[in-house]
Amino acid sequence: MQVEVVWAENGEPHSVQLRLPAGASLAQALAAASAQTGQVFADTQDAGIWGRLRSRSQLLADGDRVELYQPLKVDPKKARRERFAKQGARGTGLFARRRPQSKAGYGA
Repeated sequence: MQVEVVWAENGEPHSVQLRLPAGASLAQALAAASAQTGQVFADTQDAGIWGRLRSRSQLLADGDRVELYQPLKVDPKKARRERFAKQGARGTGLFARRRPQSKAGYGA
């Protein structure tokens, strides 16, 4: 069966096409990709199939896309709070810019 293994390294996406025997697991696909590319994939790194987190024992089907995920560098909620605090309450939102002499609630 044919599978694709995809990962990012230094912000650049990489992929490799593999031919594996029927009944191969996600762990076997990662081992084969590691042997072919020389890239070392940590056992603690999250992996999935087609955007869904799966265990390393998950069996693959023909045409599957195996993906390796990196942890988030910044919590998205925290980043939004910090961005809002930096902009201030008046500089954000739907009605942030108003025409001079306009009523409150009417945009530009």
